[in-house]
Amino acid sequence: MTDGEMLTGRTAAVSVILASYNAAPWLATALDSIVHAALRTSWPVELVVVDDGSTDDTAQMLAEYKAACAIPMRVISQQNSGRFLAFHAAAEAATGERVLIMGDRMLMQPDAFEYLERVDPTLPEGQVWNGHVPTAPDGPLVSRFWEVPLHIFWGSYLADPKPTQITEANFDRVPKGTGSLLIGRQFFLDACKAVWPKENAALVSDDTKLLRYVVQHRPMRLDPGFGAIYRPRVNVRSFLSHAYTRGTLFVDSYAGTSLVRNILLLGLSIIPVVYVIALLVALVTGAWAYLLALVVLAVLGLLAPAAVAAIRKAPARAILSYLTYVIPFGVVFWAGLVRGVVVHRRTFRRARRGTSNSQ
Repeated sequence: MTDGEMLTGRTAAVSVILASYNAAPWLATALDSIVHAALRTSWPVELVVVDDGSTDDTAQMLAEYKAACAIPMRVISQQNSGRFLAFHAAAEAATGERVLIMGDRMLMQPDAFEYLERVDPTLPEGQVWNGHVPTAPDGPLVSRFWEVPLHIFWGSYLADPKPTQITEANFDRVPKGTGSLLIGRQFFLDACKAVWPKENAALVSDDTKLLRYVVQHRPMRLDPGFGAIYRPRVNVRSFLSHAYTRGTLFVDSYAGTSLVRNILLLGLSIIPVVYVIALLVALVTGAWAYLLALVVLAVLGLLAPAAVAAIRKAPARAILSYLTYVIPFGVVFWAGLVRGVVVHRRTFRRARRGTSNSQ
């Protein structure tokens, strides 16, 4: 099957689409997991992979993989444009009525398609599925860091994973993302159009705003019977680089959604600067009691998330990872957040316009 060629005599029931950038070490096993799962279902499945301007061995790896792939596969190459535009390009090229969006660090559950084939017909037509995606437990210490914020925000679900309908009402209280998302192809393209980035597409979130649009129109099913394992960054350098990007995307995800969130984002960008200035003033002027109070305040602020995560049953190793890396993470994430405030400054106006229109 050549690039852009349709499936012979039929279209896919599901097109699995991936956007990959410099993930060659992870990509082959991610694709293997998808193919193995696809071979266990009667649904016709195809693979559509976008190489988003990778500079590593991704292009060669994909060419070799495609030549031997057991299911139809196409590869699209483009200049680096970010995950949002890469997923959109893959969906445009897909032949399936539905697309399964997967991350290139995911390992699909072997029985995921079997589960979908069995359960999906019992649900409303066009059901959107969001996969249950736990973190791989066998990585180095740095790889467990993100489990602390996950348990802080979504601990109730993680303590007892079960089929859950994601709606506007519970959107911020349950895990979701585009790492394992099954959705109607046209519905996905409509959602992309609704939240299309006006600029800086490489620095926009590919999930939060898009998924908000989705649940405004129909609920998503979060189900532990369908999902994948996420393999996080395994060295400090890549972890911090990812944290910097996440800081910027965090702003894009929430800026302009409400006046309160705008204030919180701006506060997060300013408060660390005010704190450092206060610390320096106390140090220079010899205000030791004031200096001690500031240090104690910072320590308590850093320990509080670990305490909350522990109460919400986060693994001990994840808490140790948080305590080990929270300071470098905080500095880099904050820098990314400041970049996000600058890059996405026009987005903040949406909340003000919404407030004005409601008066």
